[in-house]
Amino acid sequence: MEKAPSPWNVPVAVEEIPATGLHVELTPPEATRDELAKFAGIRDLLRLNAVFDLDRRGSAVQVRGRVAALVGQTCVVTLEPIESAIDEPVDVTFAPLPSSGEAGDTPGAGHHAETDDAEAPEPLVGGVLDLGALATEFLVLGVEPYPRKPGVTFTPPKAEDDGGHPFSALAALKNRPGGGKA
Repeated sequence: MEKAPSPWNVPVAVEEIPATGLHVELTPPEATRDELAKFAGIRDLLRLNAVFDLDRRGSAVQVRGRVAALVGQTCVVTLEPIESAIDEPVDVTFAPLPSSGEAGDTPGAGHHAETDDAEAPEPLVGGVLDLGALATEFLVLGVEPYPRKPGVTFTPPKAEDDGGHPFSALAALKNRPGGGKA
């Protein structure tokens, strides 16, 4: 399954990242925030800031930072509008995709066993990483799928027991003399 393209793109070429690293602070314009709100399935995106520190590690890039936002949602219990704060830490490594036919593509050749703690790096395609798409991804991850107004709990309505159950007619047939036998 292919990911939908991000409505916010801020490409950064690896070759433009100095050896000392690169600090980037991003805030999308209002029109982009509106598109991001639709993309994330929220009512409003009132504020979005992304701060990243990029460090080159050979052909790979380590991206650390934060994505902070204020989103407008609808309470799933009261259906009232609410605002929720998002503050997601970012720590992602991007690395070039291995070329086919290289020695490293053969299982066990040049690959280190991955531990549960280490995640595989994100693909770095064409020597460019997209900080807007990265911020969008962490925004979506931080959105509460079932937002509730503080202090509100859902109490299901009490079911009244009128004695009629969906299978009571079948049970009555089975309990008749000669019932339940073919």
